[in-house]
Amino acid sequence: MKKVKLDIVGLSYSQTQSGAYALVLGEVNGRRRLPIIIGAFEAQAIAIEIEQMTPSRPLTHDLFKTLAETYEIQIQEVLIYNLVEGVFFAKLICSDGKNIKEIDARTSDAIALAVRFKAAIYTYEFILSSAGIVIEGNDLLFLENIDNIPKEQGSEDITTSIPSSGYNELSTEELQQKLLNAITEEAYEKAARIRDEINKRNKSE
Repeated sequence: MKKVKLDIVGLSYSQTQSGAYALVLGEVNGRRRLPIIIGAFEAQAIAIEIEQMTPSRPLTHDLFKTLAETYEIQIQEVLIYNLVEGVFFAKLICSDGKNIKEIDARTSDAIALAVRFKAAIYTYEFILSSAGIVIEGNDLLFLENIDNIPKEQGSEDITTSIPSSGYNELSTEELQQKLLNAITEEAYEKAARIRDEINKRNKSE
């Protein structure tokens, strides 16, 4: 089957499911986008690495990377290989230099590891054709008009609500300071919400 390479376009607080995030993957050199609903913790794990935040202690995905590298195991690629009843399935393609193994994983965990290992992300054409969205203009505005974004495997219980805590009333400088404080305190859910508010302001400027 034909594989299509994807990049991470962005993360957005879900408009359709409270307490969840939409991870948006984009077709390389194309206009199709693949949104996937993931949990807040996994969204933070991805965002922290993309934005080069430095936690005071290793997160779970950082620990996995250190353990894998200690035993000379590398993740070569992540493959989103199936979509069943609105749920995505993914796997890690790993190598120790001699053998290649495939390991089943939740999509968000697989991508959190992909950004740490700088591994390529792929899906099959049939998945992008059925669940992908062709967009024009702003990459994330299209999420506001989507009611049924597919989830990742194992995310059926995403229901937790995360309040905004009045961040829209603070200045950008105050938000930056709160973001630093949240990272220092390892309050990554809070840091993710603050980061989203800062990014929203930057886009509107």
